[in-house]
Amino acid sequence: MSPRPGALLRSTLRTRRREFVRLTGWSLVEAVPALLSGWLVARAVDDGFLADRTAEGLGWLGLLACAVLVGAWGTRQATLQLAGVVEPFRDDLVTLVTTGTLHRSARVGQSADTAGVARLTEQVEIARESYGAVVLFVQSFVVTAVSVLLGLAALDPALLLFVVPPLAAGLALFLMALRAMAARQRAVVLADEAIAEQVSTVAGGLRDVTACGAEATVRRRAGARIDEAASAARALAGLTALRTAALGVGGWLPIVLILAGAPWLVRDGVTAGAILGALTYVAQGLQPALRGFVQGLGGSGLWLLVTLGRILEAADPGAAGAAPPRAATPPPTATAQTPGGTLPRDGRVELHGVTFGYAPSAEPVVRDLDLSLASGTHLAVVGPSGAGKSTLTALIAGVLEPQVGQVDLGGVPVRALDLDRLSRSRVLIPQEAYVVAGTLRENLAYLHPAATSPDLDAAVRAIGAGALVERLGGYDAQVDPALLSAGERQLIALVRALLPPAPLVLLDEATCHLDPAAEAVAERAFAGRPATLIVCAHRISSASRADLVLVMDGPRCRLGTHDQLLADCALYRDLIGHWDQMATDVRR
Repeated sequence: MSPRPGALLRSTLRTRRREFVRLTGWSLVEAVPALLSGWLVARAVDDGFLADRTAEGLGWLGLLACAVLVGAWGTRQATLQLAGVVEPFRDDLVTLVTTGTLHRSARVGQSADTAGVARLTEQVEIARESYGAVVLFVQSFVVTAVSVLLGLAALDPALLLFVVPPLAAGLALFLMALRAMAARQRAVVLADEAIAEQVSTVAGGLRDVTACGAEATVRRRAGARIDEAASAARALAGLTALRTAALGVGGWLPIVLILAGAPWLVRDGVTAGAILGALTYVAQGLQPALRGFVQGLGGSGLWLLVTLGRILEAADPGAAGAAPPRAATPPPTATAQTPGGTLPRDGRVELHGVTFGYAPSAEPVVRDLDLSLASGTHLAVVGPSGAGKSTLTALIAGVLEPQVGQVDLGGVPVRALDLDRLSRSRVLIPQEAYVVAGTLRENLAYLHPAATSPDLDAAVRAIGAGALVERLGGYDAQVDPALLSAGERQLIALVRALLPPAPLVLLDEATCHLDPAAEAVAERAFAGRPATLIVCAHRISSASRADLVLVMDGPRCRLGTHDQLLADCALYRDLIGHWDQMATDVRR
């Protein structure tokens, strides 16, 4: 279980005690003007100007100028020491966020933790900056307030009666408002995360949103998230009045009381210089320190507590509510678990009444789909852009979960497979082929690390990537993804997918950047394996090579052979005509 924010902050204080001691030492130097300013002003007035000793008065003010220079030097050194406290704290938060995000995103049955991006990029930086500001403001206020009260007591203890009660009242008012401010600050943070989650969901299904005509619904949902964030921000801003009131009571009321009580103070023997010194202590020392404390703790402090709480909450892999699954996705039932970690027996694919949409109110992209493919079947999935081909592929691959129905692979429910068994049971190659910086061997074999050089040679020959391997300099050559064309990246991804002995291979337009001849070679390589092959086709030749063709038009689907669909499916004939026209235009 993750620690609470207060526990983590105390732990940071203990583990970096030396850095905090150095910071405190320089803060004491920084507070020299706050300690001496009022006393030096009193001496300049009483012993200098009022006693007709102008030179002595100027001398006391000169000492005050020296004290200000010493304080400025202390401020510079304290700011430099702050980095030794803040940067290690930021590193700890990055580790917590990264670990928690990876744990949740790797879970089968949960959506990727896209809000982790907001935590890592925005919230960690907010926590880092807020932590530095809070440390600086709180330490400066404590040191300055103690220095001012000591200086007032040195001038005359009666002056404390005009300063301490309003200061305590202002602090009490501010601290009582902190709880409500923290709750509203948390609402702002959660609203920011909700916007990140909503934008990620919409961006991942833009084609399907357009195909379903759900633009208005998506716009309304996204707008509601933005309105919630704006409302939370306004509610938080409304509490700034309490901060202003606290500053007025604790910082300005002492000045008013000292001025109003000056006649009584003078009758009680307090000198004019002491009164001016007290006003200097409050106006030049206490009030700025209190303003920094109230604004720092009420702004940066709230951001720190709320953001840190959210980071720690999300960093706990088992924390309830840390990263909830998609609301429309039912959790796996106990009966869906396979005993002993069973792997699929073969590449047989079965869909039972599968329905999926990207929002509860949107038209489903896939609706009540029943599909049964024998092991070793070569299926081509076709349809207009946005018809749901990639969504269907993701459902079969276990990347998405159906809202209704079940997907089975080799007699095993896909949602019952953990990440390791799922990755061993199927290979999914998307349209965007990913190549990482490293050797060509690492890029080809990372789905099948046990592959030998002869295994690589056989896969490269089958895919037709021999010329590419030779051009790059062999398997041990370093690969720069930026220097590869889209077609070359797809060849590398296809070799990678051919190597592991997975019973199911899904190619989501994974050959779209290859010419028809190269595409035919790659598809024959996969069709020759004892595995089920599902291809999102974008050419007539690809569909005609398949055993079966699934025509998708939103939630409406037709299954048959190429010849059957040519005879009785108007949409398929339209697609064939469109592909033929595209091929003619290319030849021209």
